[in-house]
Amino acid sequence: MAGGAYRPLSESDIRRIHDTALDLLANVGIGDPIPEVLRYTLPKGCVLGADHRLRIPRPLMEDLIAASSRGYVLYAVDPAHDHEVSGQRVYYGTSGEAVRILDYATQTYRPTRLVDLYDAARLVDRMQHIHNYGQPFIAADYSHDVFVHDINIAYAALAGTRKSFALGISTAAHVDAIVSLFDTFLDQQGAFLRRPFCTFGGCPIVSPLRFAQENAEVLVRLAELGLTADVAIAPQAGATAPAALAGALVQSFAETLACLAVVNCVRPGSPMNFGMWPFVSDLRTGAFTGGSGEEALLMAATAQLCNHYGLVSSVASGMTDSKTMDAQAGYEKAITTTAAALAGGNLVSTYPGMVGSLIGQSFEGMLIDNDMLGNVQRLLRGIEVNDDTLSYEVIAGTVSGAGHYLGHPQTLRLMRSEFHYPELADRTAPGAWEETGGKDIYRRAHERVNEILSSHYPQYIDPAADARLRGRFPVRLDPVDMRPGNGRWQD
Repeated sequence: MAGGAYRPLSESDIRRIHDTALDLLANVGIGDPIPEVLRYTLPKGCVLGADHRLRIPRPLMEDLIAASSRGYVLYAVDPAHDHEVSGQRVYYGTSGEAVRILDYATQTYRPTRLVDLYDAARLVDRMQHIHNYGQPFIAADYSHDVFVHDINIAYAALAGTRKSFALGISTAAHVDAIVSLFDTFLDQQGAFLRRPFCTFGGCPIVSPLRFAQENAEVLVRLAELGLTADVAIAPQAGATAPAALAGALVQSFAETLACLAVVNCVRPGSPMNFGMWPFVSDLRTGAFTGGSGEEALLMAATAQLCNHYGLVSSVASGMTDSKTMDAQAGYEKAITTTAAALAGGNLVSTYPGMVGSLIGQSFEGMLIDNDMLGNVQRLLRGIEVNDDTLSYEVIAGTVSGAGHYLGHPQTLRLMRSEFHYPELADRTAPGAWEETGGKDIYRRAHERVNEILSSHYPQYIDPAADARLRGRFPVRLDPVDMRPGNGRWQD
């Protein structure tokens, strides 16, 4: 579906943000440039000052913007899930780096586990309105060994879904290791780079205006390999970015442009998701707030900026500050996601199921948010107006005939195509709802989670490939947890 109708910025606003951001890059620059960044940017015309800040002259930055990728194919493990990412096409994905799971029964938080990532991938595999699986949380049980962690989050995604997926990878060396893992799965060296079904990402900038060493190394390595760089630049207005929303946009735009410059100095035209994610502080406490109206506004403005330049945008939504899946979570997730979609954000990290200001993840919430996303998709589809849908003859015939449209051929023909029917939301009358147990959407989602996760154990890695992977890499996901009857999800 295509967005772009919501434009919170005027053309004059965009020009002024552009000019101020480019002035920052030319005059203030980005601190702590790593050697790999300098190796590629200095020969292209960037300048390293005596203060060890890398400055990007305005004409060079404008040339690099012009040379940037305007779109690419987001490959999936199964080509049926491939997507063309360009223009104002809108796709939804999970995202995260949360560290805890919200347990439905106890309403308390527990540490995340590797097997939870596998379960989350299996859920996304069955969710109609989630187009790609972004790693929603870490595997806390392996956080002490970063290499084992990164190998296993890749394996868990590969085992759980045939959709495209994205991973947050900590070091450049791990990118090469995971590429090798995928080639081993495909049983052909170089096969993954020809059709990369996984996107790697990270935060190459420490706000305000400094490079982050390890993630900057990942950025350079991805560009060297020709892989899509999935950056997330997230200064927090009032803390690591100006409290003025325009200033927060300027700084985050400049910081993300610096990443775009690096990518295009390494390999002109190499794809990058322009992940300009200005976040917001609640200035009463200093805490991050992801569900605010200001957050919705900033992400919509980000999508509009990217569309102005034709860049592939990555924006965030659904980052509720509620600690559980309640009414607060519902309205915060809906307003931020609707704004991002209507503004035409390409890759919307909707954080389905995320709660507690990105601290926790709810499996039930993933399904509830999938329901919400279906309704947002319907908003994007809009209203088709033509001679047939204007329905003059249908209205005239019904007025002089049955007096209602319930059995009309047009009604029967359009009931599936014109209307969206949610999977979980209850539309029955109160009496019928009471007779069937009076369950709220949270309870229905819990039952559906158990139904899916107790039965949907896809074998996306065949035994021969699994033997190769486990023989070469430290795969820790227990095969017992990957087949029915293990007792983890049955009520």
